[in-house]
Amino acid sequence: MPNKNDSVKENKVVLENVNLSYSDGTESLKNVSMPFVANSTNVVFGPAGSGKSSLLRLFNRLNDLADVTLLEGQVLLDGENILDPNTDVIALRRKVGMVFARPVVLPMSIRKNLTYGLELAGEKNKTVLNESVERSLNQAALWDEVKDRLDDPAIALSGGQQQRLCLARSLANEPEIVLLDEPTSGLDPISTNKIEESLQILKKDYTIILVPHSVHQAARTADYSAFFLQGKLIEYSAGKTIYTNPQDERTRDYVEGRFG
Repeated sequence: MPNKNDSVKENKVVLENVNLSYSDGTESLKNVSMPFVANSTNVVFGPAGSGKSSLLRLFNRLNDLADVTLLEGQVLLDGENILDPNTDVIALRRKVGMVFARPVVLPMSIRKNLTYGLELAGEKNKTVLNESVERSLNQAALWDEVKDRLDDPAIALSGGQQQRLCLARSLANEPEIVLLDEPTSGLDPISTNKIEESLQILKKDYTIILVPHSVHQAARTADYSAFFLQGKLIEYSAGKTIYTNPQDERTRDYVEGRFG
């Protein structure tokens, strides 16, 4: 398991003994301790109900909006516990962007989808806003497709383009971490490939935490992988080892398609 003394890359986030339960009795995370490595694609995979989405929502405190009855442990981002009650959650969510499974574009132009967050934060400089639009669309591999129609409604884009716009919207705010919760689950293979290619480039500047929509996607994209089952971290590995030579029988059964 990588650690903060890793000579190549450091841990951006570390979970320490995290337990999470909801009011309906659902226990989503059970004593989870693990790192998420900076400038890498960190994949969290497992069957439905294994706690993956709950885990993602810890990083930007979206679980604050749910009926949580128990939350224990620490989530250390650059060494600071973001679960501390004194954490500036608004500032945290600027630092941690998120892209959901279904693209949700704002009822505005393509351009406004990208500048809205910056303008809300007080940015008024047109040059800065325009540079942000071009940069984020390039990062999401969408610029060439929309550069001549930035003032068109975002809803007019195809599903794959809308999802890449959502990725660009997250990147426009220059976060440090990008969370992706099955971002290609409803997309065609071409759009899926474009997003996966973007992630390979983006990890040079961002820490990527991805819940993939399939084991195949996990194996294609992962630098580090964690297999979850019923809220527990079952196995963790660097590289592709977890997919080619899993050490736990439960991981092997899932990777080989025996359940899930």
